[in-house]
Parts: sequence; structure tokens; C-alpha cells
Amino acid sequence: MKSFKQHTGLVAPMDRANVDTDMIIPKQFLKSIKRSGFGPNLFDELRYMDEGLPDQDNSQRPLNVDFPLNWPRYKGASILLARENFGCGSSREHAPWALDDYGFRVVIASSFADIFYNNCFKNGLLPIVLSKDIVESIFLAVDANEGYELLVNLEQQSITLPDGTSLSFEIDVFYKQCLLEGLDEIGLTLQDAQTISTFEQQWRKDSPWLFDTL
Repeated sequence: MKSFKQHTGLVAPMDRANVDTDMIIPKQFLKSIKRSGFGPNLFDELRYMDEGLPDQDNSQRPLNVDFPLNWPRYKGASILLARENFGCGSSREHAPWALDDYGFRVVIASSFADIFYNNCFKNGLLPIVLSKDIVESIFLAVDANEGYELLVNLEQQSITLPDGTSLSFEIDVFYKQCLLEGLDEIGLTLQDAQTISTFEQQWRKDSPWLFDTL
């Protein structure tokens, strides 16, 4: 998993509340478990004017010109600004996979659905909770200023605005450390690889009949 320490990125707005995981990545794209290739279908029903299908050539599909991610000013955005209850609905881990594959490293909202929030940390995404008033002020600033960027520092738990103003955010100590070190659950387990190996060797010695093969 990619580690996260500090990131400067262009902000793109998702100005709607209760964006569920089916809107983030529709159900017809959930067949793969490779964690990659989902970016072109992120927000599929909002980005395109036709119905998306697996393995379709998205470059030939008609775009929804009213959807912000299709606007040139937000091309290359890596910070998504959203409203409350982002990531609600089903528990599909494909949702953070799609956001990551598109190029997002940070999602800022006034609240997140719990399962989606936890899944973000397992996939190298940093979800940041800010108050509704602060989120609203950032939405206004993004709309008024093309090329609006934020500097996010995980170690300091701070967000620096273009005018130099610094905002702080809270994060669980365990999740913070996992992101800083780039460790998911598998990575955490492998830190104890030697202890696991020693246990298995002793187990084979103490209970050899459990490992007999015909």
C-alpha cells in the first residue's frame, strides 16, 4: 500500500450529500478484484450520458458536460471535496479502489459512512472530516478560484489553504500510523512474519501428526 505523509493537490467538488458507493462505482463493475482499472468508471452514471458496461471503451462514450470532473479546470484533481455522509450504502471496497485508481489521494467531507471511511485507510486514501461550515467555505473558494490547491500534511494533521491559513483535523492514531508507514492489514501481519514462522515450526515439532500427508 502507498504511504501517505504529505500531499499537495488540485481540489475537485462533489457538491451533493449522501453519495453512496453504487454512485461511486456502480454494481456492474464489481466483478474484478484486482484493485485497478476502476478509475474510468468512477461516478460512471454521473460522468457519462449512456449506460456503462464492463470492458467498454470509455474513450468513445458521450460525456456529461455538467459533471465537474469532466471540466478541464478539474483535470488531474487529487483531492475530492464532498458533502455529508459520503460513501454510504453497501460495503464494497471497490469504492476506494475506484477513487484511488482515478488519482484521488484525499477525500474531504463533513461526515463519512463508517465502513467506507475504514476502507479508505486500508487502501492508502486519507478521508478527512471537517465541519460543515469549513467544508462550505472550501466549496465556495474552489468555485471562485480555478486551480485551487490544498496542502495536506498527515504528520501534522493539518491542511494549508492557498492564503496560508492552516486547518487541523482529527484522525485515529492507529490509522494515522498505518498510512504513514504504508501498511494495510497484510502488511501489519507480515511485520510479525518471523514470530509466525517460529510458531509454525514449533507447532510442527509438537504435533507432527497434524501435518502428516498420505
